[in-house]
Amino acid sequence: MALKRTPFDKRRQRVRTAIRKRAGDRKRLSVHRSGRHIYAQIIDDVSGTTIAAASTLDKDVRGQSGATCDAASAVGQRLAAAAKKAGITRVVFDRGGFLFHGRVKALAEAAREGGLEF
Repeated sequence: MALKRTPFDKRRQRVRTAIRKRAGDRKRLSVHRSGRHIYAQIIDDVSGTTIAAASTLDKDVRGQSGATCDAASAVGQRLAAAAKKAGITRVVFDRGGFLFHGRVKALAEAAREGGLEF
């Protein structure tokens, strides 16, 4: 039986393919957005390890709602600080099938302000 792929899955695969083509030796900043929270991590695809991660479930950000652009900005700033601590400045942004709008955009802009280049 053929497996149906949702439009979200198609977008996710299209984004991932484009990232593989232009990534080179840069790490990948992956974003996942749920209804209540937003998660971001920097991944080294060569070794398959997570270098830095931040989400709205972290203790510093947990007091506020995770479904706002302000919370996403806080996550982006925390991720940029963790990446800087790990010595990473250049990444490739993987929006993971989500549209670059709202919370995903707020996280990306905050990470850029924090010192990440993508």
